[in-house]
Amino acid sequence: MLAIWFSERPSIAQWLLRSVLTPLAALTAAVARRQRRRVSRRGLDRRPAVVVIGNLLAGGTGKTPAVIAIANAMQGRGWRVGVLTRGYRARSTQARLVGPDSQASYDGDEPVLIALDTKLPVAAAARRAEALALLEQAHPDLDLVISDDGLQHAELPRTLEIAVFDARGVGNGRLLPAGPLREPLAQANAIDAFLLNAIDLLPPQIAEHCSHGQPAFGFEVKPTGFRLVGAQTGPTSVIEQTRFARHIAGQTIAAIAGIARPERFFASLRSMGLTIREYPLADHASIDARWIAGLPEAIVVMTAKDAVKCRTFADARCWMLDVRAHVDPAFFAWLEERLHGPSTS
Repeated sequence: MLAIWFSERPSIAQWLLRSVLTPLAALTAAVARRQRRRVSRRGLDRRPAVVVIGNLLAGGTGKTPAVIAIANAMQGRGWRVGVLTRGYRARSTQARLVGPDSQASYDGDEPVLIALDTKLPVAAAARRAEALALLEQAHPDLDLVISDDGLQHAELPRTLEIAVFDARGVGNGRLLPAGPLREPLAQANAIDAFLLNAIDLLPPQIAEHCSHGQPAFGFEVKPTGFRLVGAQTGPTSVIEQTRFARHIAGQTIAAIAGIARPERFFASLRSMGLTIREYPLADHASIDARWIAGLPEAIVVMTAKDAVKCRTFADARCWMLDVRAHVDPAFFAWLEERLHGPSTS
């Protein structure tokens, strides 16, 4: 599907497929408009405030690393923070609390990754409103909840909405399944702010629909180094890139990526001078211990999202690439100003 969504010059076959799918896009538009009418906003004086950070288009945009960075930064600024997430492909769909020791196969890879990297209260559920209710019940002192995705979950009340974009822009500008958009472009006007992953300007197709002067802030996801899968998190556990490259010099490594855009992970490894054999998996795919054991390479490197699924059986062959999102400090100043609400003085 990515080919018909993002190709600048689609082939005849891709063009025909897009044409066949276009009537289904009209259904997506109708559902999205109905959901948008049902969305409710929390007053700025209600706590916890709920900030939804999501996508208007399908596919990975670096949203989860941004959520982790924002949650950690807001905690550092004195906010009592919790996080909501869905837990896609988790065995459980019910509202549940997720901690660093939770099982990714049951609770989902992203909830466990967020819990590991933030050490904050995390709740997951297919129905975000139920996860929010559980989080509020378990942690009544929270004053900020950040939702990893959820723009299209109408039942989830929110204080602010933030949409993430990357260099792909809006693709062909069509709605699912004929294009990557989850909502019509016009609905971007309801978004409070935008986060731009390694791009300087908001896509013009989005900007032309924004009549409220919504701000856009940059961020970038950068690798910090490599860590053994299952090793405790922390700066001392990370091996710097050049040192790792010397450690495996002359070897071809197995590169595993069960993410929306595995090519980004592979390109990142190659940019470090590593020789890799690609093993792309479906987004959130389960990983079998016997499959890992059967790989012929002596070194296996995977994404952080895949590593949380392998902690119980990973051996000394298995490493993960540690990445961190670096968000424009101006974003936090804007966010705190909005969350504090209008001055009463």
